[in-house]
Amino acid sequence: MNNRIRRTAGLLAAAAVLPLALTACSGDSGDSGKSDASDKSSATATAGNDVDGSNSGAESVNQPFGPACSAVPRNGAGSFDGMAKDPVATAASHNPALSTLVAAVKKAGLVDTLNNAQDITVFAPTDDAFKKIPKAALAKVLDDKATLTKILTHHVVGRKLTPKDLENGSFTTLEKSRVTTSGSGESYTVDDTAKVVCGNVRTANADVYIIDTVLMPKS
Repeated sequence: MNNRIRRTAGLLAAAAVLPLALTACSGDSGDSGKSDASDKSSATATAGNDVDGSNSGAESVNQPFGPACSAVPRNGAGSFDGMAKDPVATAASHNPALSTLVAAVKKAGLVDTLNNAQDITVFAPTDDAFKKIPKAALAKVLDDKATLTKILTHHVVGRKLTPKDLENGSFTTLEKSRVTTSGSGESYTVDDTAKVVCGNVRTANADVYIIDTVLMPKS
């Protein structure tokens, strides 16, 4: 009799514990479901960022573009990675296609001005762009610091410009006149005369668009 009472009591105790165990298991399953949902939500958000360009897409958008970019060294201070570490005047000095521009910047005494500026855009004429100017006229400009400064500062905008900004833009230059831009994709024109031959080049303090013609202030 006593054994029967003990077995009955044991069964009743087990019956009482079973619902609690099932509830606990149900709770664990729910947390797991929330965790899975959270993981899926996180993955969706990450995928969404990739689609709209805020992650890997942004990297491709920010790449330099244009036919002259292929001439930029792959390594060293003159490479895209190397230029990104230096302020703009210093970075330009490492690019052999910009030697005339660098010499002009030094003659005008603008090296420190450009290197110390923050978040600017520079339209940088190539050596071939300067060759379009008759030698006598170029020599005269290079010997006239005021005129040279006026021309060079017409190539600088006081904020960073993205390729999207260049599609149909008009911007005040450091020379206090305006420069206009137009185009799309990887084809842009500045002041209706100069073509961007290597654009979206990053330096430590500026975005650079290398152009094939020297810009002249209208004023």
